[in-house]
Amino acid sequence: MQRNVLIQCYSWQTMQKKYQIFTYVKNKEVELKDQEHESVSGMLLYAKTDEVVYPDYEYKMSGNSIAVRTLDLDKDFPEIRKQLDGIVEKYF
Repeated sequence: MQRNVLIQCYSWQTMQKKYQIFTYVKNKEVELKDQEHESVSGMLLYAKTDEVVYPDYEYKMSGNSIAVRTLDLDKDFPEIRKQLDGIVEKYF
């Protein structure tokens, strides 16, 4: 039972932050409305913890992509760099 409570709480916090980044994305679109630009997207990047569940999702919200990714900082630097390079390759 405790596990379900943690997952629900964690999901609520992630959802709250997802809507915060969505607000930033939409405000950036308004800022760029008079300029030619690609679709604005956003990402929440979390450090991996010892939790059973950790965020690793992609959402489409009102035409914008919002990603939630986790980075394992408990690795040696070459592995952390590989994780970051993977994020750059996929999203940039």
